[in-house]
Amino acid sequence: MHDVFTGKITRIQGRALPGAEERRCIQLDHERRLEALDRLGAAAEKCDLRTNSDPDRDLVLLAEDEVALLEGSSSAWSELGDAIRAFRESLPLCRLEDFGFHAEVEHPLEEPNARLRYLHSGVEASAFMAVADGSVYKFFLPREEKQVGSVFGFRPGDEASLHAEAELGAYRGLLEKILLIHALGGMATEVVAVTVEGILVAKQVLGEPLPQGQDMSRSLPPGLIEIPSRFLRANRDHPRLFFLGDRPWLVADLHARNFVRAVDGHLYVIDLVSAPWPEERVRADPQIAAWLDRVRRDPHAGALPGAHDDDL
Repeated sequence: MHDVFTGKITRIQGRALPGAEERRCIQLDHERRLEALDRLGAAAEKCDLRTNSDPDRDLVLLAEDEVALLEGSSSAWSELGDAIRAFRESLPLCRLEDFGFHAEVEHPLEEPNARLRYLHSGVEASAFMAVADGSVYKFFLPREEKQVGSVFGFRPGDEASLHAEAELGAYRGLLEKILLIHALGGMATEVVAVTVEGILVAKQVLGEPLPQGQDMSRSLPPGLIEIPSRFLRANRDHPRLFFLGDRPWLVADLHARNFVRAVDGHLYVIDLVSAPWPEERVRADPQIAAWLDRVRRDPHAGALPGAHDDDL
């Protein structure tokens, strides 16, 4: 089937849960999109187009014909043109008008929209339900300094080795977060497009929200590893370690409003805050490095070898 707004292939429609093969395809889409962004970044550096202040946004918004006049001048520019087109294939560039909004008004997402029914807004995004098929569309708006989404920043802690605090993120962090939601077995989520205003649009299966404040400590997705408090404290609910492949990630903000109940009766995470576990901090703390090595092999390993955390 095709998405009602972009005409691109979609595996999400309303409340229907994609099957295992469809989920695998969505996962591959997320991985290939990040690979395409890596390729685009590397090609842009060869042409001196990267900026220190905004490493992702300028790349994410490049049009397919952005460097067409320069592609014949050198192999580097030709490579950049190919990289832009490959990335645009994975993340189309659209207009707000394509989703039924009126871009000429000051706050287009706050105006009535005949094609999308407003659901709710959070810190990062506003969610709407498509009238045509009942799917959820999330619009992630750029915020201060054109940053988007939230990620974790790390610093040395007072009561723990590390303190993690949510902060403004970039497009790469947002794309990685959506990949992690899917990899955790969360609600199926596609990245639909980015608008010329820099608004990233994601599409998600519709579910029923949970009561605010419901205890989620016994309902977290499988595969998450509890982090000993001596190693890390975070300013978001239920910070956990998750290995995607062999790479460790911090995921948190797993409160009731970031879960929904689907048509199969199961709970699915729909949002979180994440960041790669900081490698430089691992190298500086041999105990954390040893713990990560142990839990990579045995998720139930304690903070110290041969001991359970409850015994410490």
